[in-house]
Amino acid sequence: MCGIVAYVGPKEAYPVILKGLKRLEYRGYDSSGVALLDKELKIYKKKGKVAELEESLVGKDLHAHIGIGHTRWATHGEPNDRNAHPHLSASGKLAMIHNGIIENYAQLKQELLKKGYEFKSDTDTEVLLNFIDDIRENNQCSLEEAVRIALKRVVGAYVIIIVDQESPDTLIAARKGSPLVIGIGKDEHFLASDASPIIEYTKEVVYVNDYELAIIKPDELVLKNLGNEKLTPFVQKLDIELAAIEKGGYEHFMLKEIFEQPHTIYDCLRGRLDLSNGQVKMAGVQQNIEQLKNANRIIMVACGTSWHAGLVAEYIFEELCRIPVEVEYASEFRYRNPVIHPGDVIVAISQSGETADTLVAIEKAKEQGAFIFGVLNVVGSSIARASHSGAYTHAGPEIGVASTKAFTAQLAVLTMIALKLAKEKGTIDAARYNNLLHELHAIPEKVEVVLQQKDKIQAIAAKYSNANDFLYLGRGYNFPVALEGALKTKEISYIHAEGYPAAEMKHGPIALVDETLPVVFVATKDAYHEKIVSNIQEIKARKGKVLAVITEGDEIISQLSDDIMVVPEADEIVAPMLNVIPMQLLAYYIGVSKGLDVDKPRNLAKSVTVE
Repeated sequence: MCGIVAYVGPKEAYPVILKGLKRLEYRGYDSSGVALLDKELKIYKKKGKVAELEESLVGKDLHAHIGIGHTRWATHGEPNDRNAHPHLSASGKLAMIHNGIIENYAQLKQELLKKGYEFKSDTDTEVLLNFIDDIRENNQCSLEEAVRIALKRVVGAYVIIIVDQESPDTLIAARKGSPLVIGIGKDEHFLASDASPIIEYTKEVVYVNDYELAIIKPDELVLKNLGNEKLTPFVQKLDIELAAIEKGGYEHFMLKEIFEQPHTIYDCLRGRLDLSNGQVKMAGVQQNIEQLKNANRIIMVACGTSWHAGLVAEYIFEELCRIPVEVEYASEFRYRNPVIHPGDVIVAISQSGETADTLVAIEKAKEQGAFIFGVLNVVGSSIARASHSGAYTHAGPEIGVASTKAFTAQLAVLTMIALKLAKEKGTIDAARYNNLLHELHAIPEKVEVVLQQKDKIQAIAAKYSNANDFLYLGRGYNFPVALEGALKTKEISYIHAEGYPAAEMKHGPIALVDETLPVVFVATKDAYHEKIVSNIQEIKARKGKVLAVITEGDEIISQLSDDIMVVPEADEIVAPMLNVIPMQLLAYYIGVSKGLDVDKPRNLAKSVTVE
């Protein structure tokens, strides 16, 4: 969840690290810090934003050609200066940053306390650092060997980077379960949680795998496993540009990413949706077509917004492919001893490809013989490497913590997979298949039309920004869209919001309805339209405020609603990609009207790499 940056080479390390930490702010954090080595270790850290750390360092000695930096999202110990990273070992010789959780830290801490160690923080990180230092001192071994011995005792997830006063040109790094990428420059190396701090310096990177140890000097990168065997680094080329992680004139990344969706959905479809030949071309699907089309069932595992994409896909796959589908919270799936048989297909959906709950869930499913198919945004991510096959969404970097363009890209990919499988299985007739190909192809242009209503939606947001609660309702394909709308409202505006199937309203939530409650209906024209009209009338009869997302030309719901947000007509299978856009804009503008930091909502992190 945290961000890490490190540098070794001829440049001044501090400016590189500081810029990198700012690039990683989107991941969510509550404190930050740097360790710089120039003859002696200098550690500076501060609760709050990176800007506060930067301000506190004015006038300090920041000269160094090697250093490490960190943004912390609190797990062990409250957010404050002393719990911020980097941590200094008791010997004063080592400084370390760490992402993840050391689950057996309490046991290790007791061992160290008995040896007379004292701790300056409440963190598991300081425990691990002193455990490594203790091994080195007692065994009279190298730092590299001490790290290797220590990590064989550690239970949990980690990326660690250590700088050693006794080796002023060397960084030691290791990972298990948290991401680490190493950028290769000319006699210099850059380390980070993801590629965003690296791309302005180099396009050549190495993704470190689980249970690997990296020894990094300015002109040398050595990879080893925990058995001390050398590995050959696999160098990859980054395919993202610096402009993709900058705001490009928009006030916030979230707004930029909402407005990128016509382009990102088009990129997702490009080269895959072949209208002239009536085909969907997806190599990851085609190469495993027998496995996928003959699946006994499909289990979609995901978290948050990706889980909502899976819920929409459940309707699509069962309708078109006639394959049983279950959608699971990854965080629950791995703990409830699920029944998995060979022939089951697990579809792992994740924007970052590093979501710890989802990663652990698919590893558990693989052990039981399931086939893993990833739907991911980040090339080379941990889930991508753990999957048997998959499809990238090509949405580009998503910096805003609240996911927007990743959701619509995931739906585009999942819809194409369902169409391809349905055609292979013969569960869809030719006319319906060709119509859906054209419907899907038209989505980017229709999203452009929805985005033209931003000013109207901003005015609606201002009208309801002081509400204490929201209720979001939808039926069928629009029920998961209602859930996503509620989630966006919670994330961005800190207003309590609930999403429900509209028919379930009478089984409890209707008790909340009064003249102060805004009720948002996702009420576009589909098979449930007449029923949703009845649900709206039930709200109006109790004086609730009705906001409705409606299909262009729908006079019936327009007359029943206090406010409307209009989308072009579309088949109900692809309509969620349109219907979610007003939900995203509504949440964004409510957050802005309340003066909140919509790109970095409180307590949230972009890439959730702890369970």
